[in-house]
Amino acid sequence: MENSKAENNKTENNGMVNNSIIAPMTRIHMIPMDVIEGFEVRPGMYDINGATAIPGGVNFTVYSYGATSCELLLYNRGEDEPFAVLPFPENYKIGKVYSMIVFKLSIYDFEYAYHIDGPYNPKEGLLFNKKNVLLDMYAKAVTGQKIWGIPKKEGVFYKARVVKDDFDWKDYTQPHIPMEDLIIYEMHVRGFTRHFSSEVTHPGTFEGLKEKIPYLKELGINAVELMPIFEFDEMKDYRVVNGRAVMDYWGYNTVSFFAPNSSYAAGKEYNREGTELKELIGELHENGIECILDVVFNHTAEGNEMGPCFSFKGFDNNIYYMLTPDGYYYNFSGCGNTLNCNHPIVHQMILECLRYWTTAYHVDGFRFDLATILGRNEDGSPMSKPPLLQSLAFDPILGNVKLIAEAWDAGGLYQVGSFPSWNRWAEWNGRYRDDMRNFLKGDFGMWETAANRITGSRDIYDPKYRGNDVSVNFITCHDGFTLWDLYSYNEKHNEANGWNNTDGSNDNRSWNCGVEGETQDQEVLTLRRRLAMNAFAVLLCSRGTAMFFAGDEFLNTQYGNNNAYCQDNEISWLDWGEVKKNRVHFDFCKYMTKFRKEHKVLRKFAGNSACGFPEIQVMGVDGYTKVLRIIYAGRNAENTQDDIVCLAVNTFWEEQEFTLPSLADGKSWRMAVDTSGRHFPAFIPEDGEPKAFTGNTLQIPARSVYILTA
Repeated sequence: MENSKAENNKTENNGMVNNSIIAPMTRIHMIPMDVIEGFEVRPGMYDINGATAIPGGVNFTVYSYGATSCELLLYNRGEDEPFAVLPFPENYKIGKVYSMIVFKLSIYDFEYAYHIDGPYNPKEGLLFNKKNVLLDMYAKAVTGQKIWGIPKKEGVFYKARVVKDDFDWKDYTQPHIPMEDLIIYEMHVRGFTRHFSSEVTHPGTFEGLKEKIPYLKELGINAVELMPIFEFDEMKDYRVVNGRAVMDYWGYNTVSFFAPNSSYAAGKEYNREGTELKELIGELHENGIECILDVVFNHTAEGNEMGPCFSFKGFDNNIYYMLTPDGYYYNFSGCGNTLNCNHPIVHQMILECLRYWTTAYHVDGFRFDLATILGRNEDGSPMSKPPLLQSLAFDPILGNVKLIAEAWDAGGLYQVGSFPSWNRWAEWNGRYRDDMRNFLKGDFGMWETAANRITGSRDIYDPKYRGNDVSVNFITCHDGFTLWDLYSYNEKHNEANGWNNTDGSNDNRSWNCGVEGETQDQEVLTLRRRLAMNAFAVLLCSRGTAMFFAGDEFLNTQYGNNNAYCQDNEISWLDWGEVKKNRVHFDFCKYMTKFRKEHKVLRKFAGNSACGFPEIQVMGVDGYTKVLRIIYAGRNAENTQDDIVCLAVNTFWEEQEFTLPSLADGKSWRMAVDTSGRHFPAFIPEDGEPKAFTGNTLQIPARSVYILTA
């Protein structure tokens, strides 16, 4: 009778149904067709994954290749027992997809999850269990752990909320800064402002970071790279070590790829999760700063055979993870499991995820953690043309975002310089980090290698095939020593992590300047400060994209911990009192970011110089000199005159003499940077004038950097 009445109404109204709901994207006339558990329902929109608010109700779509049945669980907010269980009728399934519209369901009143039933055979990778409460893989918001550091109650499961996507982006526009012009500032959202010295209103949150945007502008960076902000459970590996709590602080164990970490929000965002993050990104853009997300598609928080089953395992364990022939988990991530990224289903999910963050959050780029895993086949073997990486390279929606690969993984696959790129992917240049650490601490025989790294690593990235904006140069990042610790410790000191100092890399290429750790020896401290300036100066004078770790600009320390992944405390939190204490170094870093922006020749080919100097001239790599000199030449931004910059580096422990090429009449070499302090305190004061030199010979003090302009 109901259907007949609806058909009559359709005829009486020229084909339109009274009180029907029209889906703008599909133009389907949506009226209820069935009643389940007292809810009016009908088959949904099968090509829209996840839970989506529509006029008059909510569309739920989920898929599983091995499932035999599916149930939708509806919960009142914050409750652990569902108020309704709605089984999907068999005729609500097309192919492997279940879809149902539930009418008269307000998104503000409920949370949801799923039961999936199917065969259980662990040796074949099948883990279906109807008793498991499963989180929607496409959940836009996850409930269960809003307050940082408070674990979920026993028996409480992850559930999802429907997010209302009506954020007003106003007239914010994305900066679209060329890759080679970026100065990337890698940071941890919580650790950046969690310390009381940050003096922000909402420490440890997106709001706290937004309050620090004026500081970022003063520093001169133009991109932030946020360590993982997808929903993760910081309590996953909670332990107490020597009376101090340790946990999954960094967040490289994803729970949900489509949802922002709710504990990074300062306020409650019921059904508008992500608003504070969007506001942060909008304000960054308004201030000319791009936002890059560190994304972790190589594994999830479900772990190995001993880990929980809260989402992917329960939907299709043998699809989402790389499994051995007997059903165990390959562990190329070092975290228990490995996502099966080049399976078409996982491939599709990752692509949809990145499109979502690009369109809904206006993200400017993605840095892919352990990205070589994304190029492994289902059996773990490397692929020459990985379908996923190729899809991301050519996807139209992702056409303007930066794609940056960490081109190695825990399984030993190292692809720096050979990562499949299609002239689209940039790479964290791990060889730049390693070679420059060796060179800057004074290792012999490194001049030629250092020259290659500084001038764009063209021996690794042939410009003919990879372009000139591939190398992301860094000396420090979240993983390893901070810049200060690089010159304060010969060995890692990770005892606070609870693994008897066995975790973290032993290949640090650091030098403690003669004393391990903290000291009051002023001679040692002066040398450490000089070496830190040297490293920053060389980094900012290197071709490629420059990146450094938050806090390095004011000599932040982690007390020798080179793997602070679990330290939610003063080891990881930035102490903003150090800005004042190390103001000279901070001002130097400000000067160098400004200097890099003012001299295009440091970043790219800037046209042929009128004086006839080549674009790049390397001097001092014959093994007989201890000073590396690199001269960049081109035209200035206005193309009105030559722009010539000389970087001279003496890593030897004694003063050295070096020569400069002669300049045309009326021109002279002038000092812009002197980290030894011989000519001025490291750099030209704002009210000062660069010192001009007559002749072509200079003495450069031990372990110092000169930067001169013509």
